[in-house]
Amino acid sequence: MNDSMHFYQPAQGHGLPHDPFNAIVGPRPIGWISTQNAQGQLNLAPYSFFNAFNYTPPIIGFCSVGAKDSLRNVQETGEFVWNLVTVPLAEKMNLSCAAVPPEINEFELAGLETAASICVKPPRVALSQVAFECRVSQIVQLQSANGLAVPSWLVLGEVVGVHIQRALLKNGVYDTASAQHVLRGGGPGDYFTVTPENLFTMLRPR
Repeated sequence: MNDSMHFYQPAQGHGLPHDPFNAIVGPRPIGWISTQNAQGQLNLAPYSFFNAFNYTPPIIGFCSVGAKDSLRNVQETGEFVWNLVTVPLAEKMNLSCAAVPPEINEFELAGLETAASICVKPPRVALSQVAFECRVSQIVQLQSANGLAVPSWLVLGEVVGVHIQRALLKNGVYDTASAQHVLRGGGPGDYFTVTPENLFTMLRPR
């Protein structure tokens, strides 16, 4: 075994001060998910395990580690909205991840206004520059390699409506760097952002 490499088997522990897994698989987009239950009670929560999975139809997904309010709401209603987290919204996003009872409205907790969606009932974060309105396509409980159920649920949703701030469309092309996306890193509180200085272009070989 190469002494310059730290090796561990996750089932036996990593032997480090902090689990490196989510720092290595990162930085990741933040799944800032707004939902409402069947009675109309609103919920807003950021999810570290989030990404896009398909082009046509566009499908995104977030993973609820534990049966949280967002999961229960999408199970009831089949709808959610993803809201883009950018640098000006980072602190409010962080406030919305507080562990509070289901009856607490995280929009109010974080001092955020709602904006009506068009295709689904859950509202958007009004200040978010991009939002995807989604209808649930699948909810999958994860399982380990030996087939045991894990208390985590992958929620996949088809994007049925897209809102983009026009200022972010440069000659019709979405300008990721100018939007100042906030990305989740590892550790107890590491985040990153995208800036124009980080941009490089590399085209696929033909």
